[in-house]
Amino acid sequence: MAALAPALSAARFAQGRAMGLASHLHLMELGELQLQGWAEEAVATAQIEGETLQVQSVRASAAKRLGLDAGPALRNARTEATLDVLQAALLHGPRTLTHETLWAWQAALFPSGYSGLEAIVTGAYRRHAEPMQIVTPRLGKPDIVHYQAPDSAQVVAEMTQLLAWFNASLGVTDGLVRAALAHMWLEAIHPFEDGNGRVGRALAELALAQDLQTKQRLWSISKQLWQDRTGYYAQLQAVTGQGDLDVTPWVTWFVNRVQAAADSTWQHMQVAVQKTRFWTALRERAPELTATQAKAVDKLYDAGPGGFDGGMSTAKYSHLCRVSRATAYRELNKLCEMGILSQSGVGRGTRYALRLDLTS
Repeated sequence: MAALAPALSAARFAQGRAMGLASHLHLMELGELQLQGWAEEAVATAQIEGETLQVQSVRASAAKRLGLDAGPALRNARTEATLDVLQAALLHGPRTLTHETLWAWQAALFPSGYSGLEAIVTGAYRRHAEPMQIVTPRLGKPDIVHYQAPDSAQVVAEMTQLLAWFNASLGVTDGLVRAALAHMWLEAIHPFEDGNGRVGRALAELALAQDLQTKQRLWSISKQLWQDRTGYYAQLQAVTGQGDLDVTPWVTWFVNRVQAAADSTWQHMQVAVQKTRFWTALRERAPELTATQAKAVDKLYDAGPGGFDGGMSTAKYSHLCRVSRATAYRELNKLCEMGILSQSGVGRGTRYALRLDLTS
């Protein structure tokens, strides 16, 4: 544990800082933060497996689960399946983890019983006699075998040992270390015909939620794994492909990803808090702001200095807010009179920019 101390200390600081700031967010901000966490986790865990989920579909489904209004959305089976597993992991709490729980998670990922066009065993561990191998196929050449998992006949015994350790280690082993080891161990066993990666990451999510004793999803670990997927694959391959099974490099790498996830959320919250302060000051300064003016100001704020291509113009305002050019001209000039926008140029070259000193 001494070798892990610096990484664990940094990750705990990042988690504490993020959760401390989250406790000061308004309900709407906290809801948006959780929605982003859900969406990023679902999209990223699918991306790691080479599957693409539509972000808007994921956000709409996640918003419904959080009790937030995201408008109507078409139900997507893959999206729902992924979110079902992530939700189950987050809500499992301190209850004993069983084979049946993991079987249910894997079965939820493949409701049709097929992985692509291939029928697979779902809701149970693999039973096939042929070796379970992680390979890179090569056209016209032998495949590269990166790792060979235990034979199917050994899976039940291996998983029984994993579950016994997982349940007994709660509150005993450091929570971040426990999450890293649980994910690595399940990936090493590779107990299912398909879905091992997503179930393994869900298991890590469960361990992290148990560690923080929370049912809120404030950040996404899978997004961090996806962003450093080269390192993810390399670290897993290194730790599962060695004889002495030195897990320290893997655990250190994983804990660093937890820190990165918490830091990313903290930075996002900082932006959200600043935006809330901006709008609070703006509403006090200009309570007569119309809905279209507010929409334009919001776009300019999100774009940041120089972020709105070519600057705001009457034509762009008209298109953005769906108003006539005359109304756009009048509302833009009113925003200038209120001291919210500054104006530069003349004629067709007139541009409007958000003043940066509104909250000073």
